[in-house]
Amino acid sequence: MLNGKELAKISAHQSERTKKIIEDKATYVAGGISCTFPFVVKQAKGAVIEDTDGNTYLDFYAGIGVTSCGHCPDEVVKAIKEQADRLLHSCFMVSMYEPYVRLAEKLTQIAPGKSPKKAMFVNSGAEAVENAIKIARTYTKRTGIVAFESGFHGRTLLTMTLTSKVKPYKDGFGPFAPEIYKVPFPNIYRGQINTSEEEACKAYLDYFRRFFVSEVNPMNIAAVILEPVQGEGGFNVPPKGYWQGLREICDEYGIVLIADEVQSGFCRTGKMFAVDHFGVEPDLVTMAKSLGSGMPISAVVGKKEIMDSVGAGGIGGTYGGNPVACEAALASIRMMEEQNLSEKSLKIGAYIMDRVRALQKEFPQIGDVRGLGSMIGIEFVKDPVTKEPYKDAVSAINAECFKQGLLVIGAGIFGNVVRFLPPLVLTNEQLTQAMDIFESAVRKTLK
Repeated sequence: MLNGKELAKISAHQSERTKKIIEDKATYVAGGISCTFPFVVKQAKGAVIEDTDGNTYLDFYAGIGVTSCGHCPDEVVKAIKEQADRLLHSCFMVSMYEPYVRLAEKLTQIAPGKSPKKAMFVNSGAEAVENAIKIARTYTKRTGIVAFESGFHGRTLLTMTLTSKVKPYKDGFGPFAPEIYKVPFPNIYRGQINTSEEEACKAYLDYFRRFFVSEVNPMNIAAVILEPVQGEGGFNVPPKGYWQGLREICDEYGIVLIADEVQSGFCRTGKMFAVDHFGVEPDLVTMAKSLGSGMPISAVVGKKEIMDSVGAGGIGGTYGGNPVACEAALASIRMMEEQNLSEKSLKIGAYIMDRVRALQKEFPQIGDVRGLGSMIGIEFVKDPVTKEPYKDAVSAINAECFKQGLLVIGAGIFGNVVRFLPPLVLTNEQLTQAMDIFESAVRKTLK
């Protein structure tokens, strides 16, 4: 975040209209709703955001992973406008409409694995996670849920319980939901197991099995939920073998395996879904963010026998699968497939990785560079040996990027990770310019 002196400089050049909006935000919007950047967005297109004073910024956070197809893509906007003329709402649970059915059909076709699948829709990532757990509990007739340290699954009571990071997500909001258990995430960089990736993977899986002996009976566990790439937790990527080991454990004990793809899905990692990198078919997948290109829609897609275990009326919601949002999602998926945004994500990611790893040789404070496709995290440390988190560096780098016209945000339970989530439609020139700004900000901060 920018300091007071920097904020004063920015404010001095803002129009009276912008200042008034910012003042009114402080007056009328709840204090718990914070804003990272001290400006007001007027409009956005592709990978560029324009504020109310006419300043433009390259967007490298994409609405926290929402606008993978870019801001206001023509195909999606057209679909939204056409559907808005036909039907805004009827509540699918009372009177059905075709966009809901067609989107369910499409998602069951592209979801990971070959098992017959079904889908249901709600509005947010947290709602998708809540419903996935409801479905898993109904199917298994068990109650326990296993989640992972550093994970993020939402802000509702249940999903907040699943989430790791006390401040700001959990502090003062208890008591939390019962029957939630946490195990260590196989973080190769920051883990306590200092050995090869293969040996570390085995050790973490051994711990998981031991957990079922020391902490909870596996026959009481309904589901294990894991992000294929942890988002808010710092863009941590598990070893490939870990997902495969989890699949074996879940199969052994009849536990539902849930892949939380809310942030990592829809071409972000170079495949339609991040779990495809690991060669494993989860039982349920939660989806949101890039699914609707900014329209509020989320989904649970899973194996038919599991999805159908809930009785009629047991899942749903008034606005779930809104017809306009469904058409936006269908148009977004068509765009992803026609423009091969998975391949574009891989190329963007490779370029970013090369630039940052070259910078890492110059600045050892860049402790780790990781990710899949264009979902990339850069972890900053004060010392590469002790790996002490360097949160202040991330704050300063992000602030300097903002001043130079690039929007990036942080992540990680220590707040010491810069995360890159650029729209997948950005041009090569925009990508180069963004990385030039980032390098400049790193040099200015760490010189």
